Amino acid sequence: MPAVPLSTPAAKQELRDFLRTRRARLRPTDVGLPEGESRRVPGLRREEIALLAGVSVDYYVRLEQGRGGNVSRSVLDAVSRALQLDEAEHQHLVDLAQPAPARRKLAPRRQRVRPAVAMLLDALDLQPAFVMGDRMDVLAINSIAHNLMGGFMDVPSNERNLARFIFLDESARDIHTEWSAVAEETVAMLRLYAGAHPNDPELSRLVGDLSLQSPDFAKWWSAHNVRSRSFGTKICAHPEVGEMTLNYEALLFPGDNEQRLCVYSAEPGSPSEERMQLLASLHSPESAARASLTAEVL
Repeated sequence: MPAVPLSTPAAKQELRDFLRTRRARLRPTDVGLPEGESRRVPGLRREEIALLAGVSVDYYVRLEQGRGGNVSRSVLDAVSRALQLDEAEHQHLVDLAQPAPARRKLAPRRQRVRPAVAMLLDALDLQPAFVMGDRMDVLAINSIAHNLMGGFMDVPSNERNLARFIFLDESARDIHTEWSAVAEETVAMLRLYAGAHPNDPELSRLVGDLSLQSPDFAKWWSAHNVRSRSFGTKICAHPEVGEMTLNYEALLFPGDNEQRLCVYSAEPGSPSEERMQLLASLHSPESAARASLTAEVL
């Protein structure tokens, strides 16, 4: 389940599991300690993390058990360095360990797309693009992205979610030739969101549905990995035009850091660009009808 305020047993379990999984992946030699005798469980001991972080063993134990109280940012920074957390993991630790009154709560609201953003999507007629909101919900998508993703917006509006598509739509495995890597990254991004939005009931419903229907999702969710990704490269395959290597960028909208414009593009002059142009031409008769595939426009 997603993280919840630290005063609850579930929140303490989230923090406990995250810190334990981060400890388990480290070997003594990773932090400059001798390997020593064999260990009953993988990873570093609590005593070793406390030593590396410069805190008492008792304090670290209480922190890992969710009994740390109002943990200072300096202590969290030290623990983060000891566990060799990356930027996304460090932020996740802060989200989980901060006292409840200081945490940002998700205000109930209906996600909407500005008319100018819908027009921008339409203008990107040769570049697959969509707007992603809370919980990886897809709020709007242009025609070519709709066709690339197997008619994504034909599903009911309350199911237009990227994580649902990746794990519950069989066509996603055909589209993403590196499906396992894409799926695992999707879970890690959703887990990062969960740490920052502990009171989102829709997120709880989403995680519950995916955990019940997808053993892969449940396995990766229990790993407590987190990741933030705003650009990269993906290999996508389409039954009509073949395989394409696409770059992607996820850009935050000014004034709304919960909405991202995700744009895919092919290298100019590459076979992938030619195939993308072919895909656009094959579906040009329906482009006008699908020009504004939005969840709701302001």
